[in-house]
Amino acid sequence: MPVKNSRVPLVATLAALTGVAALLAAPTPVRETGHAAIVWAPAPSPAVTGSGSPRAAPSGDSAKPTGQPAPSAPSPVPSGRPDPGTATVPGASRAGRRPPVVDHGPRTGDKVALTFDADMTDAMRYQLRSGAVRSYANLAIVDLLEREGVPATFFLTGKWVEEYPDVTRRLAANPRFELANHTYGHLAFTADCYHLPTIPRQRMAADVARTFDLIAPYGGRQTRYFRFPGLCHDRTALTELAPLGVTVVDGDVVSGDPFARSWRPIVDAVLSRVRPGSVVVLHVTEANAPMTDEALPRILAGLAARGLTPAPLSEVLAATPPGPAG
Repeated sequence: MPVKNSRVPLVATLAALTGVAALLAAPTPVRETGHAAIVWAPAPSPAVTGSGSPRAAPSGDSAKPTGQPAPSAPSPVPSGRPDPGTATVPGASRAGRRPPVVDHGPRTGDKVALTFDADMTDAMRYQLRSGAVRSYANLAIVDLLEREGVPATFFLTGKWVEEYPDVTRRLAANPRFELANHTYGHLAFTADCYHLPTIPRQRMAADVARTFDLIAPYGGRQTRYFRFPGLCHDRTALTELAPLGVTVVDGDVVSGDPFARSWRPIVDAVLSRVRPGSVVVLHVTEANAPMTDEALPRILAGLAARGLTPAPLSEVLAATPPGPAG
């Protein structure tokens, strides 16, 4: 058997170490981490022209948020002390603690909150882009709210914002509308949540932060309110969102509008349960909540008959002491 030359591996090893040292001495290129920065202050309101009207945002692809963090340095990890402007943002809570969870406002007065979820999953996006469905943005709802001057709060998924930048811009431009967070891709934050795919625990905070980043450039009345898909959450999910300084909003009146085939059960579900301080959960996703626009005028008439007045979520919850985290 031939004898191996023991010096060959030694020479190769020394050469490799020399190459590594050269690499370490070279400047390290800056790379994006892929994690969205956390937005801590409200976005500025749309610019106002001399006439007092909001200046239209630029159109075209340049106006569409990309969903990627800015190339500047990421925001620092929150220390639990909110930035000066953060305390004025509705829904802002102390970062570093499990977020508070609220179902409704005070049971006094006459205010109720109409909230509309804008879901968008990968499956929904595929159906939309393949032409299997026409729209997941029910503009008839927006038209009615605008025409009647009705306040509302919209819980937006990041993917819905990406699909409907013009509608998002329209919502943000209305001073009666508030914008809130409904995750990026409507994944479940607990197991067994309406058959939704589950997001890994380590991605939960980044998912929600990414959506705040997507909504921020649109301005308007932005909030730190957050709603879990399916209202499904547990102690683990709340703990993971502690760095974000949000308030979790469930709702005490669930309309059941997704996939309803008639407006009647939606109206009955709302009007049979609504009370002063209620938070009503509806959807603005036309293809999977096709009867909501027909139910809405009847809901508004029923609220008026009961002496109840729609108001922004922040006003309905203003005097509400937050409940304990789960």
